[in-house]
Amino acid sequence: MRQRNYGRDFELTFRMGFTLLLLALVYVFFLGLLMFAGIPWEFVLILAIGMAFFQYFMSDKLVLATTGAKEVSAEEEPRLHATVERLAAIADIPKPKKIAVMETHVPNAFATGRNPKNAVIAVTRGLMSRLNERELEAVLGHELAHVKNRDVMVLTWASIIVIAAGFLLQMLFWISLFGGLGGGGGDRRDAGQFFLVIIAVYIGTIIVYFVSQMLIMTLSRYREFAADRGGAEITGAPLQLASALQKISNDMYRIPEKDLRQVEHASAFFIVPALKGNTIATLFSSHPSVEDRIERLQNMQRNIERV
Repeated sequence: MRQRNYGRDFELTFRMGFTLLLLALVYVFFLGLLMFAGIPWEFVLILAIGMAFFQYFMSDKLVLATTGAKEVSAEEEPRLHATVERLAAIADIPKPKKIAVMETHVPNAFATGRNPKNAVIAVTRGLMSRLNERELEAVLGHELAHVKNRDVMVLTWASIIVIAAGFLLQMLFWISLFGGLGGGGGDRRDAGQFFLVIIAVYIGTIIVYFVSQMLIMTLSRYREFAADRGGAEITGAPLQLASALQKISNDMYRIPEKDLRQVEHASAFFIVPALKGNTIATLFSSHPSVEDRIERLQNMQRNIERV
């Protein structure tokens, strides 16, 4: 069985490219801000890149540790392994290095890993018990699409500016705390100018931090749309993924709050965030709304039927 080709979604591709362009412009503004203030931008960026490297190469271990997902062998979960292996072959990528299961009633799944050869696919017991075989296959296809699209790599490197801005904010805070805003003595006029420069940098860095954070969340939402499309292409069944998303979203309202809180920190990795209700968190979600995702999948199905 070959992966079905639905053609390219040029609108989605343009939106992702435009978001990356805006993020690049924020990078340029941030570097200009550092140079204007005389702050050693090389040191700030090198530290941010080092932290991103650690996050990039340790992402699979960190996510497994924080979510409590346990790797399972082919003997323990033969159907799960067989399904992932078959879908990976259709997607023309290696079978993920690790397949894990989270022992929670919350129905969900995630993928991580720095590249297809070092990928991890994890599902929850709640997901396997609530979805039928075709719906589970659709969810796994979505996660494999994340692996194929190298989304961990894209979002990790895109986040360097957030890491750098966050580090600079902390640095400026400690400088101000220990009297560094006074400019180290000397002429009052120089000290006043130094104070204004630091305040300008502080405000500018806050703006960079929040704007870049919003752009990265926007990019993340577009990557979710792309993974939905890629998963539907792998399985050839957009409506099965739409059905799975609807079930997961509906069941989230039935899950006790204490169970959701146990996995809430991993929401950004899940196929559907472990949130319910119109909370502030949903306004700044890394995922698009389930309704929008289902509508796109239904449009894919209609396009198939027209051919």
